[in-house]
Amino acid sequence: MRDIVIFSGSAHRALAQRICGALGVELSPADIKRFSNDCLQAQLLANCRQRDVYVIQPLVPPTQEHLMELLLMIDAARGASAAQITAVIPHYAYARSDKKDASRISLGGRLVADMLVAAGADRVLTMTLHAPQVHGFFSVPVDHLTAIGVLADHFRGRDLDNSVVVSPDLGNAKTATQFARLLGLPVAAGSKQRLADDRVVIDDIVGDVEGKRAIVLDDEIATGGSIIELLEQLKDLGCTSADIACTHGLFAGKAVERLRDHPMIGEVVTTDTVPAPANWPELRVRTVAQLFAEAISRIHAGESVSSLFDGVDPTHAPPQATLFDKVHA
Repeated sequence: MRDIVIFSGSAHRALAQRICGALGVELSPADIKRFSNDCLQAQLLANCRQRDVYVIQPLVPPTQEHLMELLLMIDAARGASAAQITAVIPHYAYARSDKKDASRISLGGRLVADMLVAAGADRVLTMTLHAPQVHGFFSVPVDHLTAIGVLADHFRGRDLDNSVVVSPDLGNAKTATQFARLLGLPVAAGSKQRLADDRVVIDDIVGDVEGKRAIVLDDEIATGGSIIELLEQLKDLGCTSADIACTHGLFAGKAVERLRDHPMIGEVVTTDTVPAPANWPELRVRTVAQLFAEAISRIHAGESVSSLFDGVDPTHAPPQATLFDKVHA
């Protein structure tokens, strides 16, 4: 079997180290240089010939720099005769640019997918895309992981009486429903209208939240605007308190101050798909390194990745028996 070789860009080396630790392999060295004309150069400092190469790089700020690093490292691996190159992108930031909702607007999600393939990526391993249709932007296989099992584990064993899972918007309600099932809780969802990147209006909550403690589940928190708006609605409807859970805790701008000091919030829990902010020691961070390590191991061995999520999320797990199977059982 081909050797596994894992490299990391500069976006989140700590996660790459944890993934390598879970796999029992060394993180191979790479050198990223910047020339006087501001151009980047990537050099992989380990043999890639006929190896199974994985490049770990979430697209976090400065996003364009980290994207260029990833493209250059993939290109370097292709030039070094790697047998297979997998771009491991725990947070695919351009997934938010997934639809033509205005005149003459770019589709960054599809463009970046094309760039990754053009650079030489044979497959992509990512987690919790902002919209499932982004999966279809890629012309190479995509293994799409979910963190809702990891986040649900954080709340298991607690007293969840009189609690409700709340999605900030109807688009995330399906995932929130599966998360609620894992915890045996009811679910509610906000009706959200986005006015700008950092401005939203939530004009209603679908579901019963009066007198209950909320567990708010979102895929990504950037500025925290949606969460603050949702909390105001929950408070007006008689919700007593809220814990916040998300996969990608970007916490840009004033998000840390907004959430850390909010009187309704008990705790905020996220994963380590992106680096945690340094000025928030109370933030609870659950690692997804073991999930990525297991997925890499299964890709390398030619085994099923979706079976990782049997009983967790049917979106990521094998489909149910078909009508043909039932007829011929």
